[in-house]
Amino acid sequence: MIVFKRMSALLLAGVTIMAAAGCGSGGGTTASSGGADDGKITMGFAQVGAESGWRTANTKSIQESAKAAGIELKFSDAQQKQENQIKAIRSYIQQKVDVIAFSPVVESGWDNVLKEAQTAKIPVILTDRAVDSADTSLYKTFLGSDFVEEGRKAGKWLVEEYKDSTDTVNIVELQGTTGSAPANDRKAGFAEVIAAEPKFKVVASQTGDFTRAKGKEVMEAFLKSNPDIDVLYAHNDDMGLGAIEAIEGAGKVPGKDIKIITVDAVKDGMQALADGKINFIVECSPILGPQLMDLAKKVVAGEQVPARVLTEETTFTPEQAKAALPTRPY
Repeated sequence: MIVFKRMSALLLAGVTIMAAAGCGSGGGTTASSGGADDGKITMGFAQVGAESGWRTANTKSIQESAKAAGIELKFSDAQQKQENQIKAIRSYIQQKVDVIAFSPVVESGWDNVLKEAQTAKIPVILTDRAVDSADTSLYKTFLGSDFVEEGRKAGKWLVEEYKDSTDTVNIVELQGTTGSAPANDRKAGFAEVIAAEPKFKVVASQTGDFTRAKGKEVMEAFLKSNPDIDVLYAHNDDMGLGAIEAIEGAGKVPGKDIKIITVDAVKDGMQALADGKINFIVECSPILGPQLMDLAKKVVAGEQVPARVLTEETTFTPEQAKAALPTRPY
C-alpha cells in the first residue's frame, strides 16, 4: 500500500510538470502569449475603414503582404469609429494573436486597451497614424509618413507659386477626420510654412472626413460664404476630387480659377493632376504592407526595432503625374 501511494505521487508530479510545460509554451513565440504551436504568426489588424482610395490601397497592401509573408491575418474594418477599433483589439487579445497592428482613427484615448495588450504580452505596431500617449512602451514601433512634413511640402509649393505676388492669397482648407494624426499634422505643417508671409490667409477651414462626398459638400459651403477663393488645400485626394465637382458646379475652373493642393497621390488624384484640375500633390504612400510584415516578424521574435519607421515619399506636378501614371500601382 505504501509503495502504491509513492508511485501515485510520482505519477501525479510528472503530470503536473508536463501540464506546466504546456501552459508555458502555449504562445508558440517568445514575444506573445498567442499564436499556434506550428510557429505561424497570427496578426490582428484593425483598419480605420474604407473612406478613400488611399485606404482601399492600404488594405490591399496589408492583405496581400500578409499572404506573401505566410502570416495569418485577422482583419477588421472600424468604419471610422474608435469604439469599433477598441472592440476589435480586445477581441484580438482574447484570441491570443501574436501581434496586433492598427491605424488609429484618432490620436487620443488608447492607453487602456494598449495596456491590456501589454499585460497579455502581445506586441502592438502602429501603422499610418500615431497615438498621443505619453507611455511609448505601450507599442513597439510606428510605421508611417511624416504628416507634418507633408503639410510643409504643401506650404512650400504655395509660397513658391506666389513668390512674385503681393496680393492677398485667400486659402480654404479641407481637413481630414477631426482629431486624427494626419489632419492635425498636415494642418500644422502647412500653417508653419505660410505663417511667415502675411499675404497668405486661411479664410475657412473645416473637416471633410477624408471622403469625396464630404469634400464636395464642404467646398460648396466654402464657395457660398467666400466668393474670392484663390487656393484650396485638401488633406487628401478624395476630398480634393469632391471639391473639384463643387468648383465646376459653381462655374469655376479647378486648377486655374482656384489652385488646388492635395495629399496622397492615388490614381484618381494623379489623373486629375495630369489633367490640370489639381496643381500639386504631396505623396503619402499606402503601400505599407511589406514593411509591416517585416516588423511583425521581428517584434514577435523579440528583436529590437526602431521606434519610428518612415516611408519614402515624393511630390508631383502635372508633368510628373503624366510620367508616373502608366506604372502607378494604386
